Amino acid sequence: MGDLRLGIVGLGAMGAEMLAVAAAHPDFTVPLAADLDDGAVARLAPAHPGVAFGTDPWAVVDAPDLDAVYLATPPSSHAPLAVAALDAGKAVFSEKPLAIGLADGRRMRDAAARAGRANAVNFALSDRHAVLEVERLLHGGGAGTVLGVDIRLAFPRWPRDFQSGADWLAGRAQGGFLREVVSHFVYLTDRLLGPLRVDQVSTDYPADGSETAAHGLLRAGDTPVRVAAIAGQAGPELYEWVLWGTRRSYLLRDWSELYTSDGGDWRPVPLTGDRGSEHTRLTLFAAAMRGEHPADLADFATALRVQEVVESFHRTG
Repeated sequence: MGDLRLGIVGLGAMGAEMLAVAAAHPDFTVPLAADLDDGAVARLAPAHPGVAFGTDPWAVVDAPDLDAVYLATPPSSHAPLAVAALDAGKAVFSEKPLAIGLADGRRMRDAAARAGRANAVNFALSDRHAVLEVERLLHGGGAGTVLGVDIRLAFPRWPRDFQSGADWLAGRAQGGFLREVVSHFVYLTDRLLGPLRVDQVSTDYPADGSETAAHGLLRAGDTPVRVAAIAGQAGPELYEWVLWGTRRSYLLRDWSELYTSDGGDWRPVPLTGDRGSEHTRLTLFAAAMRGEHPADLADFATALRVQEVVESFHRTG
């Protein structure tokens, strides 16, 4: 077991996964975990006899013997939990989105700056091998002049099957694919091309529930970034991010498949190294806790820029 003591708050799909990963990670020990749902606690406790489980998130946040807290709770609760943990001297690793209200996101960014502790948001694309490769190719001039980016997403079922237990994901107040998925690709574009500004966006909502369609034109400098996302369609699930260049273009599909074209058909790009996972991002978080500044880990300030873009879609509905 590692020397960094991590408490976990939220034991749904992501919290349960992170608990398993952290419990086996050489840098971390998990002494405490909590979820408001005692059923989640009952399901996980037998597999982790060394963890003290409970149903009070604040018992984890306030615990004096923890070095860090991981948050996998609904996003409206991120700000109070994260700010309290940071003010108590703990590092914080949070699921995305950073928050819902922009004021809460700014509180989290400011608390992190004030505390001087490691702070990170779990964007899955931050250390994927496909992302690191397209970043290397892009910075090496492989694309030529970047003409634009397309973000194309489709969800025949929302929430997706593996998230069916998270009722909040189906609601407009905290859920929807914009916060849960589009945020990953906004982060990626911000990382590769720089901060985004909103040109025009539109969002469609049903009578009850989260968005069913979102379209937008964003810009990174003068480079157009087009967003097209839909839910509830008869068709396959789709995750595509395309960077169009004058010399070569690059397609990231299904989170970790990378393709390139110099004018013809898409061709796969060979990838090496670790694919990127919760394990590798925990390793980066451990490095941040020890005073390093990993480039492949998004901090609260970066996540706030992403949140500002994503929430602009919701203000149109």
